[in-house]
Amino acid sequence: MSDTDSTGEELNHDETGSDATAATAEISGERHLTFELAEQVYGIELARVQEIVRVQPPTPVPDLPDYVRGVINLRGTVVPVVDVRTRLGLEQRDQDERTCVVVCSFRGEGIGLIVDTVCDVVEIQESKVVATNAGHTESNDQMLRGLHRSDEIVTILICLDRMLADDRDADAVAAA
Repeated sequence: MSDTDSTGEELNHDETGSDATAATAEISGERHLTFELAEQVYGIELARVQEIVRVQPPTPVPDLPDYVRGVINLRGTVVPVVDVRTRLGLEQRDQDERTCVVVCSFRGEGIGLIVDTVCDVVEIQESKVVATNAGHTESNDQMLRGLHRSDEIVTILICLDRMLADDRDADAVAAA
């Protein structure tokens, strides 16, 4: 599958991201899609990314967790969308022309992640990944896989399964 990032650069990836092994996947040598939230760079496994689309107003669905903004119609498929800022407890901001939805594989279905902007695809080197036990809440520590240090930047690696499947809310997100 081929998409483009916010700069127009082509992103090549497959859409076979295995939900069963994602939480235990080896970090070494994996490619990650990076994106910004609150001026910090985050990353998710590229193999889980299906496509990147412009943000569109979601249709609200009652009785969902506050971080699930609702659902969007993506070429005839209903896709729940999660506000990653809300999910991670970050300050909210208005959406703009760079805000987008990263559609990822979760439990065999597509789920959209609202992010400030998509940055790049990077190769993660295990030797540069450190633990995330530096003052985050316990809930956030469980959602984070580690911190990747490169010469210029620190990328916070998100465990997609833990972020979306945290406690009783997982079934609500998948059912949306």
